[in-house]
Amino acid sequence: MKFVDNHGHLNFTVFDEDREEVVRRAKEADVLVINVGTQKDTSQSAVDMAEKYDNCYAIVGLHPVHTSKSFHDEKELGEGGKEFTSRGEAFDFQYYKKLVMHPKVVGIGECGLDYYRLEDDTKKIQQEIFEAQIKLSLETGKPLMLHIREAYEDAIEILKKYPGVKGNVHFFAGTLDIAKQFLDLGFTLSFTGVITFAKQYEELVKFTPLDRILSETDCPYVAPVPYRGKRNESAYVVKVVEKIAEIKNLPFEDVATALRENTKRIWGI
Repeated sequence: MKFVDNHGHLNFTVFDEDREEVVRRAKEADVLVINVGTQKDTSQSAVDMAEKYDNCYAIVGLHPVHTSKSFHDEKELGEGGKEFTSRGEAFDFQYYKKLVMHPKVVGIGECGLDYYRLEDDTKKIQQEIFEAQIKLSLETGKPLMLHIREAYEDAIEILKKYPGVKGNVHFFAGTLDIAKQFLDLGFTLSFTGVITFAKQYEELVKFTPLDRILSETDCPYVAPVPYRGKRNESAYVVKVVEKIAEIKNLPFEDVATALRENTKRIWGI
């Protein structure tokens, strides 16, 4: 595969009606897909997809918003029927450790901190479960896929407690100073289709060394230009790679090759 969607959710229910076609379009566009879990069921479905499709890999873990009962996304869980899964999941270390040992599981996540939606004791619960997943990463040697929202400083302070932990900061939207701190810790930063229409990301992309960038879609969300307003899918990651090349004023083929090599190095693919 020439391109990589390092963070997609083709395992979400929004793709139930045409998942085969979406995976096929990704393969025809020369895109390798890493589907990312958010809790037990979506992590298992990511593994199932990795087993079924040769251009799919998986990352498994517990998303911070699913550590409490405050969040439900129909694109992820479906309408009705599965609402119990959004009532808050305790992190089952042994369950996820078993999934992580699958040969096509390349990382742990998406995990981290999300202070956008907060309830009583949410921060404390999120921090404890984040640390549990960091420990799983260190024990298994699988890097982290981080989801950090309005909590960059706290996440960095937690990560500093665990020397040697590595991974990627998904959908990075912090400042240059925050970016530097993650880079100093050895993490990569990934960018989505939002960079094709939000100019405030250009300085971040310019600042981040090419060998520390990953491309992603975060599909079904944030479709890039010219697909804005539509359901995003992994094949569209090519537009993200094109924009990174444009912002950095580098040849498209060179950037595509560099980003692919970054994926191989970070996730061991």
